[in-house]
Amino acid sequence: MDHYGMGQDAFERGNYREAVAEFEQAVKLANPNGALGGEISLWLVNAYAAANQQEKAVALCKVLTRHPDLDTRQQGKRLLYILNAPRLKLKEEWQTRIPDLSDLAEDRDRTLNLSQYAPPTRSQPRRPEVGMEPEDLSQINTRDNGFLWLALTAIALLIGGLSWWA
Repeated sequence: MDHYGMGQDAFERGNYREAVAEFEQAVKLANPNGALGGEISLWLVNAYAAANQQEKAVALCKVLTRHPDLDTRQQGKRLLYILNAPRLKLKEEWQTRIPDLSDLAEDRDRTLNLSQYAPPTRSQPRRPEVGMEPEDLSQINTRDNGFLWLALTAIALLIGGLSWWA
């Protein structure tokens, strides 16, 4: 997997320091003026902010506001506005603390590996799929009822009448 994908995975797992390292490597390998380079840089800004590296996040956002890609420029301006917004003062009881999951990778070796166990078997047999029963074709009326000829005659008369009147 490339550095960009590994950075996204680390970010989504809450391992922001690892995400910063992966995104920094991905930015070095990508075209900095391209759309992909801009997208990676935007992810890096979010990873900086999540890893409490506000100065780096703001500095990179300022660079992104002058990026050649229009979408990257717009997103950079929006993120810069958010990062520079004044911090709200909240009471402690209003806040929810999100734990730092960056040490989770070290604990992974010590946890129980559930993939070694087989999934539980079903105790009840599966019911057969309920579908539509086939139709008995001998019961279907296939006689011509004349509607088609009536419709064609009406259309011919209508076209003939319009051409005569015009």
